[in-house]
Amino acid sequence: MTDHGFSAEEIDTSRPHPARMYDYYLGGRDNYEVDRAAAERVIGEIPEIRPTAQANRAFLRRAVKFVVESGIRQVVDIGTGIPTSPNTHEVAQAVSPDVRVAYVDNDPIVASHAGARLTGTSNTSFALADVRKPESVLEHPGIRKVIDFDEPVALLLVAVLHFVRDEEEPGRIVATLAEALPAGSHLVLSHGTADFHPDGFPTAVQVYQSATATLNTRSYAHILPFFDGFELLEPGLVQVPLWRPEGPPLSDEELGRIGFYGGVGRKS
Repeated sequence: MTDHGFSAEEIDTSRPHPARMYDYYLGGRDNYEVDRAAAERVIGEIPEIRPTAQANRAFLRRAVKFVVESGIRQVVDIGTGIPTSPNTHEVAQAVSPDVRVAYVDNDPIVASHAGARLTGTSNTSFALADVRKPESVLEHPGIRKVIDFDEPVALLLVAVLHFVRDEEEPGRIVATLAEALPAGSHLVLSHGTADFHPDGFPTAVQVYQSATATLNTRSYAHILPFFDGFELLEPGLVQVPLWRPEGPPLSDEELGRIGFYGGVGRKS
């Protein structure tokens, strides 16, 4: 099921787009020269951005597997980005084939890939919508086709809120989305931080200022309140490689380069 709702003229290839830059960090090919040039500037300042993006993607896979194993059968993945296999529905349906997944993104480029790579079954859908307008996200027919908000839902906000400016009230956005979720729902959230980079990312911030969304890293203390109203499950809000890791642990030096926090909360 797809609901693109855009024309080719709406696809902006004149400015870098965070979803396409993220695709480049992950080694994907669904990006343009303007995205690659911008991403290389970021890599020049933050060479660990590629392993950081990969660690964040691995967190998403582990968290989705966890919530489905916990009994969740509905997932809303907001800010899904360019499809990267295994995608959310592939991870979820490998655990339980009856899981329904609604993808949401505000980039028409993502929508152009949704039909072929995200919405191949009756249990998946795509909505072209913006997290900055949470009410419209919740009411979008592309979500309502597969999601029943009377039953528990896993809400994924993975690597998306750091593209929301403070004046756009990310806390209000999360609270509005959370209010629509019934008891037993889960929030899966990750967010970029400069906590481990004392000098910040001046070049990266400048690059994203010329992109279609700005970069707004936040500290642990500013990210934690996004889980208000949820029981933060073990091990809490941690750097993403530390959230229920699989495989060998990272060294302290490797871990110190991962500027992403992630966590999973349950609504009681």
